Amino acid sequence: MNSKPAPSLARLLNAPHRLLFFIGASNVLLAMAWWSAWLAGARWGVPATPQPTQPPGWLHAFVMQYQMLPSFIFGFLLTTFPKWTGLREFERWRYAPVGIGLFGGQLATLLGAVGWDAGLVVGFLMTLAGWAAGLATLAPVLWREAGTTWHARSCFAALLLGFIGLLAWGAYLLGLASPAWVMASIKLGTFGLLLPVYFSVAHRMFPFFAGNAVPGYRPWRPLWLLAVAWPLLLAHLALELVHAYAWLWLADLPLLALTLAMLLRWWPRGRKPALLTTLFAGFAWLPAAFALYVAQSLILLSTGQFLLGRGPAHAVFVGFFGTLLVAMVTRVTQGHSGRPLVMPRVALYAFVAINVTAVLRIAADIAPDTLGWQAASAVAWLLALAPWIANIGRIYLSPRADGRPG
Repeated sequence: MNSKPAPSLARLLNAPHRLLFFIGASNVLLAMAWWSAWLAGARWGVPATPQPTQPPGWLHAFVMQYQMLPSFIFGFLLTTFPKWTGLREFERWRYAPVGIGLFGGQLATLLGAVGWDAGLVVGFLMTLAGWAAGLATLAPVLWREAGTTWHARSCFAALLLGFIGLLAWGAYLLGLASPAWVMASIKLGTFGLLLPVYFSVAHRMFPFFAGNAVPGYRPWRPLWLLAVAWPLLLAHLALELVHAYAWLWLADLPLLALTLAMLLRWWPRGRKPALLTTLFAGFAWLPAAFALYVAQSLILLSTGQFLLGRGPAHAVFVGFFGTLLVAMVTRVTQGHSGRPLVMPRVALYAFVAINVTAVLRIAADIAPDTLGWQAASAVAWLLALAPWIANIGRIYLSPRADGRPG
């Protein structure tokens, strides 16, 4: 009788997405378990959680933007850069240090958040090493390729801005800079790093995926969309850096129009697989988030009230980043593990549940018991993603279903 091969940690080194996605999935659970516990402890006193030496909100933002999501980003880019540029795949010694740095960095940071005083600095240094290894691996591809792959260059430019944000955080931790550098780091993480990467990948991959799955679909991805989006995202970043929140609508109204037009043009008509539908449904959070930003900016300009709090930001963080994390990682995992390109039930549950979580988190900022609703949404994040993470984690530890290497 044939038996299935046992899961093995050694298989994580078979491909960059295996290692980095597994680390990212582990980091999701670790990061949100700590954040849920801290919020619940702050609101109700149970469980009793240690108070970090740095503001918990800053730590939460750093972990999510520079450790957890970059684990998935580097896993994806280390897999796709060679494919996009027609060069050979990376050897494992090139991507293993990236994973070690990001996983060790987050673990040390979270240990620092619960009492190990040196953990925050150790976590920064390990994260910095992982990022440096990733950049040093990806950069040579850009000058070795025969042509010019603008999506690769766009993603790499975002990684460079993210590296600057990472250095800003480290400068503050090491006592070399003021707390203002932390705020700059957090804003760079969102509008300099994550949004440009997500936007660039969506622009290249989503119409391509639709063209392969929907008969008669005509992919639309002119490069001028990237050329327009970058200065607008940087304009939003610049306005946030100088605290000109009442004037964000100057950048966000065009971004709303741009992303809504992309969504309407991209959305496949007629029957389409659920795995494809989730990609465009997740992308719909981006124009929704910019609509909230525009509304908040105009309300602030006219009344002086910062009415929606961090709601618009979490429409980006949980709504856009969270839903597309589930959709895109599921798509890559199914395809690169030799499985059918379908949406497993556990992934569909995670996608629906993270959408609900996003609504909860946005509403928390206008609810009477804001901290309590924030804690509830953090727990909801864990409940939404834990079964899906268990499923994809098993896949990364197992051989490809079709018997091929990788």
